[in-house]
Amino acid sequence: MATETVATEVNAGMPQLNFETFPNQIFWLLVALVVIYLMLSRVALPRISAILAERSGTISNDLAAAEDLKNQAAAAEQSYEKALADARSESNRIAEEARAEAQKDLDAALAEADAKISAQTAEAEAAIAEIRANATQNVGEVARDVAQALVSTMGVDVNADAINEAVTARMKG
Repeated sequence: MATETVATEVNAGMPQLNFETFPNQIFWLLVALVVIYLMLSRVALPRISAILAERSGTISNDLAAAEDLKNQAAAAEQSYEKALADARSESNRIAEEARAEAQKDLDAALAEADAKISAQTAEAEAAIAEIRANATQNVGEVARDVAQALVSTMGVDVNADAINEAVTARMKG
């Protein structure tokens, strides 16, 4: 009996390939597939769908937030550029006002300096005219004195009025 059992076990081979157990194996395969299908469709797939839907919602919300932040950044950049342009124009206006004020002060200082120079020039011209007049008068007196001394040295007795007339005529030209 022991030899028969061993012989049948050796002839049987792999139990999965035994044609006598195929209907039983097919039944349990179908049961296992139905159970796996029910578990996936009722438990795992809804969870996976919920996670994918949540991820999709998160991604779309993040994209919308990123677009909103991009728009805010563009608006902030525009306001920055506008503020920068306003600051530049204000600084140019202030610089122009400062230049105008400096030019006004410079013009006033130049006018004052011109007035002082004109006054000093007039004083100098008056002094020169006075010096000329005094010089001409002194030259005339010196010429009269020299003429009187020359005439006296030569031994000629000439009237002082004649010497004055001769010196005056010679000085006029």
